[in-house]
Amino acid sequence: MNLLINILTAAVLAGTPLLLGTLGEILTEKSGNMNLGVEGMMFMGAIAGLAGAYYYEQGVVGSGGTPSGIMAAVVALVSSFLVGAFGALIYAFLTITLRANQNVTGLTLTIFGTGFGNFFGEYIGIRAGGYVAVGDNIKTAFGRLNIPVLSDIPILGKLLFNYNWVVYFSILIAVIMAYFFRKTRVGLNLRAVGEDPATADAAGINVTKYRYLATVIGGGICGIGGMYMSMVTTSGVWVHNCVSGYGWLAVALVIFASWHPARALIAALVFGGLTILRLYLKIPGVPMQIYDMLPYLATIVVLIFTSINQSKENVMPKGCGLNYFREER
Repeated sequence: MNLLINILTAAVLAGTPLLLGTLGEILTEKSGNMNLGVEGMMFMGAIAGLAGAYYYEQGVVGSGGTPSGIMAAVVALVSSFLVGAFGALIYAFLTITLRANQNVTGLTLTIFGTGFGNFFGEYIGIRAGGYVAVGDNIKTAFGRLNIPVLSDIPILGKLLFNYNWVVYFSILIAVIMAYFFRKTRVGLNLRAVGEDPATADAAGINVTKYRYLATVIGGGICGIGGMYMSMVTTSGVWVHNCVSGYGWLAVALVIFASWHPARALIAALVFGGLTILRLYLKIPGVPMQIYDMLPYLATIVVLIFTSINQSKENVMPKGCGLNYFREER
């Protein structure tokens, strides 16, 4: 029982950045934009979040004060969102305004964002004396919460009430996004833009505005996923290539979740569990490399399965990946 609980809690922690990346891409693709630059935006958010918390801490310490862990968390959250959104804004301008190819632009954003994160991570590290690392009080702000009474409940306390605040924040985003798509007028308009932009435009919906907003906000959510990697996964220390393929897994999980935010919760939990399985279930004679391959092998299986078993309800928005030009209507 303890082993199962430990695997589930570790799966939730490992799946949170995947969930954030998946939710950001779902929002983007619902508008009709297929942004394959999730990995790049996560890298940008990772260094922005860490740099924001680090420079906040250095500024407060330099002025003789004591850094607040809560304020550092807010700075990291806002910084990662804004920089991730900036990366998505570049993509949006190229694809929506200039009508560049979406696939090529997304791949270019991945290359740019990866270089952006690693370059500034190493640069700030050199300026800091070798590496970038935040203080213990800021690390504590990203540590597991201890909720009075609830955290002490046997089994359920550890399963449900013993995570860091970003885990609960990502779940909240998933719930809000599911409600947004199903129950709000703006969400329904966004879905219409993704399905048939020409028809939506004829109905008076501003296709350009919806695509810009969805793409930029989606990129910001991906950036928060990157911040999780640098502030939680690597404990507030910059590690070269810290995102390490999570952005690509998130793109695949969009298909696994069938473009539904609620299903993204399950997808992230499953794939999060696969990424940490080697730490808990070591089979004698099985190389560690096999365990490392499991998430990617599962991705291939999922893509094959979803391609075979497609329904009208669980398919990519029809306008996704296609640029819309009003004069060609």
